[in-house]
Amino acid sequence: MDSVIAIDLGGTKLCVAVVDRGGNVLWRKKLPVANESSAATIEQLVQVIREAETAFPASRNNSRPAGIIVPGIYFAETGNAWAPNLWGREEVPLRSELEDRLKLRIAIDSDRAGYVLGERWLGAARGLNDVVFLAVGTGIGAGIVAGGQLLRGHSDIAGAVGWFALNPSRSEIYTQVGCWEAEGAGPGLARRLGVVSAEQVISAARRGDPAAIEAIEQSARYLGMGIANIVSILNPEMIVLGGGLMQAADLFLDSIRRVMTRCAQPIAARQVRIEVSRLGEDAGLLGAARLAFDHI
Repeated sequence: MDSVIAIDLGGTKLCVAVVDRGGNVLWRKKLPVANESSAATIEQLVQVIREAETAFPASRNNSRPAGIIVPGIYFAETGNAWAPNLWGREEVPLRSELEDRLKLRIAIDSDRAGYVLGERWLGAARGLNDVVFLAVGTGIGAGIVAGGQLLRGHSDIAGAVGWFALNPSRSEIYTQVGCWEAEGAGPGLARRLGVVSAEQVISAARRGDPAAIEAIEQSARYLGMGIANIVSILNPEMIVLGGGLMQAADLFLDSIRRVMTRCAQPIAARQVRIEVSRLGEDAGLLGAARLAFDHI
């Protein structure tokens, strides 16, 4: 098969594309996610896959396989997906529902897996065998490739690094999202300045506001400590930073690298490279395409 259907299913947006083996996007569409129920999301996935097949027909009348990444946990053994930002805390039989209705080969994984697969295929980590993609936005999650293989863990939960315990002074919010996520992700940055969004803090810092600059420095210290832990335990060749907060990576990178170097295992710290995503919003979409190609 010379092309596949790729879907990046987010908490608020869905992007669907037809992607060829060179990573070229032949057709794409972005739209809000129907997230009022799991049935609504599944119906939307069915419709956009059919639309992609119609808009860009496959050669020789073959049906393309589809790759889908979901925000949450995908349980490979059962084909169920747990995506609380979409349909609550129920496990949804996503693979069987889609395969039964579409009669296509469907490959599914978590969004963090998609990010690292995309960057390793066509982005900053092209061809590397030991890579971590760290998504820092509303939350924090990691896609991990170790020894050339995607690391899933016993229950497909590997990469839930937002739960790193980095502060001995336990806060109530840590029980909801994890310590590292509470302190290092976008909402934590906003809380430091008492504003609604991280974007407000970033804008203020770019204007030279001292309180905003200090808030970013505090978040960067937490990010650096967490990354140091990843470096020490996994000894990756590269950590790729992506997600919404890293659109302002220039404000964080120096501090992140400095703290990581101070806190991580020294040999691993000297070897690792910390880079910003080259694929941006397309990392997940291209990762979903790679997932489909790998499962053909």
